[in-house]
Amino acid sequence: MPGNAANVLKIAAAVVSDPDGRLLLVRKHNTSFYMQPGGKIDEGETALEAVCRELQEELGLHVSEDQLIPLGMHSAPAANEPGVTLEADLFGLVIDVSVKAAAEIAEAIWVTREEAWQLPLAPLTKEYIAVNH
Repeated sequence: MPGNAANVLKIAAAVVSDPDGRLLLVRKHNTSFYMQPGGKIDEGETALEAVCRELQEELGLHVSEDQLIPLGMHSAPAANEPGVTLEADLFGLVIDVSVKAAAEIAEAIWVTREEAWQLPLAPLTKEYIAVNH
């Protein structure tokens, strides 16, 4: 495998939208980049289990695995960890409920794709939005 495995971070993230097509982006404490909610996959955890856990911890969202649509594996440089590459299992989710920033999340915002481009976006978020808009 090319590269150093220590520099690859496996995560699971949700591309969350509402019925109007707005995207939910989050920003962690002490960072400036907006990104999809999600996080590291724990030992013994599937990507689906990880994204459900992260949505609960970060936003208070109770999501069942069958609500998530697999969007495939995507790689991008990590926004807040220089020299680290993310390997992200992405899942689509459409919700029509309010969310509340919790845990390490400082801010959770709903934006249109046009509004998203005005924000400092994490590389994974930027690449995904660019390809799928």
